[in-house]
Parts: sequence; structure tokens; C-alpha cells
Amino acid sequence: MSEALKIYESEFSERRDVWHLIGMPSRGAKLHDALHKGLSFSVYGKLAELTGLEKKDLAKCASIAPSTLQRRAKAGRFNQQESDRLYRLVELLGAAAELFEGDQDAAREWLHKPALGLGGRRPVDMLATTAETEAVMDLIGRLEHRVVV
Repeated sequence: MSEALKIYESEFSERRDVWHLIGMPSRGAKLHDALHKGLSFSVYGKLAELTGLEKKDLAKCASIAPSTLQRRAKAGRFNQQESDRLYRLVELLGAAAELFEGDQDAAREWLHKPALGLGGRRPVDMLATTAETEAVMDLIGRLEHRVVV
């Protein structure tokens, strides 16, 4: 591959590291297929651990009813919409880790604290809609570039 065609990629990408930690591809056709098929239920426990959320709180953040969570545990897989909401959380966790230069503990802590730039809401509570998730990602971008929020 010529030098002009090489795409810059840092040696360590926190977003990819988060996906690696839960055992999923970070992008591309494999990720798209996994989301369409539905994420494996095993991802759920790993994600709860990474976010520092109790499993019932993670379900609440991802708008998954307790009875639905029980059915998914038995089936071993989430549906496409639930997988998409869990994907949003992984993206937020990865972006927060990048904001804190790879410090997963600081990222986790930030996700659980009310943010002035989000109207006092916790970033982790903003997964139900794409618009909310984009607002958190926008805030992370502003913080990375030191834009007053």
C-alpha cells in the first residue's frame, strides 16, 4: 500500500479496546452483522462490569425491561434494537475513555456524574434515543477541544 493511501490510526484506540474487552468487532461488516443478528447475552455482563453498573441499572439505562432481560438471558441474544442501544453505550464508553486518555476508571466515573452540558443529566442515562446519545458525543467532542460548555 502506498504511503498516500495509508490511513492514520493511533497505536492504541480506546474505542476499539472497549470493543475488544467485550469480545466484539469495533466496526465494519462483522459489527453490522452482529448488531442485525443481535448481540450475544454474554456481552451484557461484560458491559455491566466495564461501566460499573449493576445489571438491573444497565437494563434501565438501555431501556430493557426486567422481563425482557430474563427472556434474552434464556434466548442468549438481544434483538436488533436492544443491541443498538447497547452499542451506543459501548461507543460512549470508548469516547469517554479517549477523553480521559485511556483511563477507564475516570471514564466510568464521568459517565455516572451529572453533566452541566447535558442539563444536569448523567451521560449513562442518555442512551434511549440516538439524539440523546449524539448530545453526549457532542459534549465529549467539545470537552476534548476545550470548548466552553
